[in-house]
Amino acid sequence: MLANLHNADIPQPVLDVIARLRELGHAVYLVGGCVRDMVRDVPPKDFDVATSALPEEVQRAFRKVIPTGIQHGTVTVVQGGTHVEVTTFRSEGDYLDGRRPSSVAFERDIVKDLSRRDFTINAMAYNPLDRDLVDPFGGQTDLQAQLIKCVGSALERFSEDGLRPMRAVRFAAVLGFTLDPDTRDAIPATLGVFRKVALERVREELTKLLLSPRAEGGLVLLKDTGLMDVFLPEVAQATPDAARLARAAVQAAPAEIEPRMAALLADLVDRTQAREIGLRLKFPNKVADLVALLVETAKLEERVSDTDAALRRLLARVGPPQLPQLVAVARARVQVRAPERVAEVERLFARLEALAAAKPPLVPKDLALTGGDIMATLAVGPSPIVGEATRFLMDSVLDEPALNTAEGLKQRLLAWRAARSGA
Repeated sequence: MLANLHNADIPQPVLDVIARLRELGHAVYLVGGCVRDMVRDVPPKDFDVATSALPEEVQRAFRKVIPTGIQHGTVTVVQGGTHVEVTTFRSEGDYLDGRRPSSVAFERDIVKDLSRRDFTINAMAYNPLDRDLVDPFGGQTDLQAQLIKCVGSALERFSEDGLRPMRAVRFAAVLGFTLDPDTRDAIPATLGVFRKVALERVREELTKLLLSPRAEGGLVLLKDTGLMDVFLPEVAQATPDAARLARAAVQAAPAEIEPRMAALLADLVDRTQAREIGLRLKFPNKVADLVALLVETAKLEERVSDTDAALRRLLARVGPPQLPQLVAVARARVQVRAPERVAEVERLFARLEALAAAKPPLVPKDLALTGGDIMATLAVGPSPIVGEATRFLMDSVLDEPALNTAEGLKQRLLAWRAARSGA
């Protein structure tokens, strides 16, 4: 594992920042997730630097520094066009709101800084110039054992920051690790602190969990630890069999948030509830709306005998751009719920895709007549009858797309008006 660290590809601007601070006599390390990933031989997404230098000392050491979070000891050094986040070693005061420390104190000791972190695998520091790894809490050992374990007392760590239990489960799902027994046991005991966490933060963790390669296992942990009852009771309170099938459908769906959320909810809630859940978890309106639509239409196995006209109406409801996601959700559900029906449902998918490829008229703007044309044909001005006529024409072309010519629609409109007048 040390060999992975020593051979890691660290951007030159990051090395330059470390070298400059060390040259000025400060202790300086890479910390947190980047060290964890380098030990695992995984390229880090970003590199965080921690140092004994105070923020003002860091500012004096470099030409361009942005005071991004200077009150908490964090500044951003712009080095060679790269932004490098540098944070002073710190300890923290009491957590009064279950999320943030009431105060921070700057420290000169890296171990004090690491001791405030959440999990042992995130509490390692590495100086690539000296090849010096600081690992006071056994992060390397826990990485080898594939274990998520709190630094020190799990009850204390989870009582400080209510999001940490959710992060523990998310790391287990993303990395394929197990929870240390003491860490796992501390979660139910600290759910009161978790309830204080803003749902935006919960959603971020849930999204990462759902998109992970082991989402199914992560959802089991959320249920078993009681976390899911807090923010997703509709799923937590499902029957064991229904919940198991929903989790399996999530795992079978593509790793995109809308299909995975829809696969989770499709057999447990209705469209309205699905949208309410999306909004409650602070997903963007667009995401909540699409998840709700996918939930409403996901049971495609019930439509294998539909006519082409009925399937065109489904396409009009869903919209061709969303068809691949609907098919993905329906496929995932059928694979786990009715594998014997996969072949016939795949034939339905092929029909839907062929109908969409033919580009039939699905919305009023696809009609060969505009609103103005309809008013001219009926000799009327803007009025409710124009909307009725448009709906009549849409019904006509959904039944038979070949009717969508200007002359054909005019003839149908005149016949429709005559029928109305006769009635």
